[in-house]
Amino acid sequence: MIPHILTDKSLTCVIEGKSLTMEQDNPSFKKAEKAIADERWDDLADLFDTAKAVENFAEGNIEVKDGEVFYKDEIVHGHVVGRILDLMSGDKPYKSVIRFLDKLMDNPSRKAISELYAFLEHKEMPLTGEGNFLAYKGVRSDYTDWHSGKFSNKVGVVNDMARRNVCDDANNGCSHGFHAGSLNYAKGYGNGGHLMVVEIDPSDVVSVPNDCEQQKLRTCKYKVVAHYEQKLEEPVYYPNEDGTIHDDHDDDDHDDEDCDDEDCGDLALLIEKSREEGRKQGREEGRKKAMDYLQKGNFSSDKFSGEGSPTNSEEYSMGH
Repeated sequence: MIPHILTDKSLTCVIEGKSLTMEQDNPSFKKAEKAIADERWDDLADLFDTAKAVENFAEGNIEVKDGEVFYKDEIVHGHVVGRILDLMSGDKPYKSVIRFLDKLMDNPSRKAISELYAFLEHKEMPLTGEGNFLAYKGVRSDYTDWHSGKFSNKVGVVNDMARRNVCDDANNGCSHGFHAGSLNYAKGYGNGGHLMVVEIDPSDVVSVPNDCEQQKLRTCKYKVVAHYEQKLEEPVYYPNEDGTIHDDHDDDDHDDEDCDDEDCGDLALLIEKSREEGRKQGREEGRKKAMDYLQKGNFSSDKFSGEGSPTNSEEYSMGH
């Protein structure tokens, strides 16, 4: 047995003659509580070592060396490290991040990878269980895109075009390609129409324009998965076939068949506000502390690594 003091807010242990303290917002806190309950004393030392805890959490898929996090010998961007810490804090499966990294590394453009990191970090778009990410898209009242009116954006539809026909110049703010973005960006296109949630494979992202504070991106393919109900705060979501989205905290069935505009989620947002804000605050504080623990903040934002649904496809479109 290891001498320890466990409270609701902290854990202090004496390990090899050293007194170590872990706050409640540390991403390993829940695992440490369980290790004590199960009397797995040998596991505690690694849980106090955040770098080692990250490696153990990812079951060997992630390696920490000299203050850097690696996946398959590629340096992992600090944003993805933050995602891992979020999942650790919530005691959620890590595989969505591993799948995301696999798909990201399949993107043929190193520049697109770097730009996508900036988009996801700036606007905190959640991942899906399959390793894709979710974003928002404003469309017309008849569910077609604002620019051409040719592409349907009803739930379940997949739109795609040849990658070579999507503009890869981040300095060009408005050009060819399908556009999606942050909630603030997409709301500007949802007024008078619908605001949709879309799922995007990171390997299909072509560019993130520098205008609009990198709140939008261009992609060659996306799937419409739901109407907008409320801002997506959780790090991982799972789209359902019926046009709803759930996280692993969501035990209720949601029916959004009558949800036709971006205001339809106001009531749900108010109901969930207290729970969501508390959980988000805990995640954010835990991430900041854990990032400091990981070699004192060496994971900077300028480092990076390497269906049966209807489909619409057209060569040239700006795709708004």
